[in-house]
Amino acid sequence: MIGRTVLRVVGPLLPSVLIVVAGWWLFLEAFAISPLVGKRPPQVWAYLFTAADSGAHREAVLATLGVTVRDAAVGFTTGMIAAMAVAMMFVLFSAVEQTFMPVAMLLRSVPLVVMTPLITLVFGRELLGVAVIGGIVVFFPALVNIAFGLRSASPQATDLIMAYGGGRLTVLRKVAVPTAMPAVFASARISVPSSIIGALIAEWLATGEGVGAEILRAIGGFRYDEVWADIVAVTTVSILAYAVVGVVEALVLTRFADTRE
Repeated sequence: MIGRTVLRVVGPLLPSVLIVVAGWWLFLEAFAISPLVGKRPPQVWAYLFTAADSGAHREAVLATLGVTVRDAAVGFTTGMIAAMAVAMMFVLFSAVEQTFMPVAMLLRSVPLVVMTPLITLVFGRELLGVAVIGGIVVFFPALVNIAFGLRSASPQATDLIMAYGGGRLTVLRKVAVPTAMPAVFASARISVPSSIIGALIAEWLATGEGVGAEILRAIGGFRYDEVWADIVAVTTVSILAYAVVGVVEALVLTRFADTRE
């Protein structure tokens, strides 16, 4: 079953990858971008796999990529946990939503690039600052989706729980949370690339580490082979993470469906 699930989720991504690679190549050719700046797929492949120094190139790219993956994972986890907790508070206590949501939307309207220096000043340039920056990127879209999912619980099931003496926490645990699982995973799929963007912003403006900072240094040194290799590596990780979330979603939702039957 797991093999079929993986194939069903990953299969449609392969044509998408081919379309992206073809579009990348055609775009550079159509606008006559110099190969010195706009690296084509064969140039990036040679840089990473067939050139004389490809081993050293891969090692450098993977080292910075590991930092970015760590930063993205921290931001993703922080944002999703915070969004789940706040969404549950919204469902349990409507006054919390009426008080918090306007503040949240106000903060969301401020560009993260503008907020990052202040966040860095308050929380520092270490992992805590990265968690806050990445968590903000993930938090707001996930909060809206998850809150909507929690409110989609069946009124009949809710009434049944209440009739047997269950309280709001019981309804939340037994009805609302299972019902919200599709919304939670939809938020997770959206948040995977967002968390990587948040990590790149944090590295660019705060930590000076990872792919975000390395791309800036490579551009300054006119090392565009390295720039494009880093971009391809980050994009590949984003696609793989999206596919992993999709596989987990399919397995979890299938298990829920089997349990309900």
